[in-house]
Amino acid sequence: MLDVAVRNHVKIIGSGERTIMFAHGFGCDQSMWKYVTPSFEQTYRIVLFDYVGSGNSDLTAYASDKYNTLQGYVQDVLDIIEFYGLRDIIFIGHSISSMIGMLASIKRPDYFERLIMIGPSPCYLNEPDVYFGGFEKSDIAELLDMMEMNFAGWASFMAPLAMNQPEVPRLSKELEQSFISADPVIARQFAEVTFFSDHRSDLAAAEVPILILQCSDDSIVPLEVGRYLHRHLKNSTFRLMEAKGHYPHISHPQETVRLIEQYLHTTQQNRSDGEES
Repeated sequence: MLDVAVRNHVKIIGSGERTIMFAHGFGCDQSMWKYVTPSFEQTYRIVLFDYVGSGNSDLTAYASDKYNTLQGYVQDVLDIIEFYGLRDIIFIGHSISSMIGMLASIKRPDYFERLIMIGPSPCYLNEPDVYFGGFEKSDIAELLDMMEMNFAGWASFMAPLAMNQPEVPRLSKELEQSFISADPVIARQFAEVTFFSDHRSDLAAAEVPILILQCSDDSIVPLEVGRYLHRHLKNSTFRLMEAKGHYPHISHPQETVRLIEQYLHTTQQNRSDGEES
C-alpha cells in the first residue's frame, strides 16, 4: 500500500474542526510556512507536506513521466486528502501550488471549502496582444539552462530577485538555501513544468470560492496576472498586498496572516448569516 505520509512527509499539527492545507511553491518545502502557521494552530487542524522531490519527501517516489505536468502533483494532493479522510479543506497554495490546488478542486470540488492563492499565475509566458505573464520563452530557456549548468549560481541569482527584500538579506539567503537543497534534476523539471504551464483555459471550471493575494511588486507574477485571475475566476476576492516580492508569507507574515484571517472570518460570518450556500 502506498504510504502517502512518508512519500510527501505529511505533518499534521494544531487543533480545530476546520482544516487548512498549506502547499508550498517551487523550490521550497513545508518549512516555508513556519512564520504563518503559529497564527492558525489554536483554531485549525493544519496539514503540511512536501511535494515529491522537495524537502524531506521520498525521492525514490519521483517519476519524471508522472511529474511532467502539474497533474502528477494534483494527484498527490488528492492522495493526501483521501489518505487522511479530509473534507471541507481550506487550501492555501503559494505560487504554482495555487494552480495545483485549483486543478485538484476542479477534479474533486467536494473536498474543498475554499482556496487561498498567494502569488498565483495561470500562465507565466507572454502572449503578444493577448496576455502578459511576465516572461518570454527565451527568459525561461535561459533560467533552465542556468539551472542545468550552474545550479548554485542559479539559486544565488534567483533568490534575491524573487524575494525582493534587499534590506533583509537573510531572507534571500534562506530562500537560496531552500533552492540549493533540492535535487538539481528534479528542480529543473519542476521549473520547466511550472513556467511552461498554461491553465488559463481551466479557470472557468473552478467553482470553489477563492481569495487571490497579489503582492504589489512581484518580479515573478505581475499585477496584471492577479487582476486577470480575478476577472476569470468566478466567486473570487482580490487583495493587493503592501508586501513586495514573491514570498509574502516569509517576508510579510503578519500582513499575510491578517488578510487570510479577514477573509476566513468574513466568509464564515456570511455562512452563519445564511448568505452563502
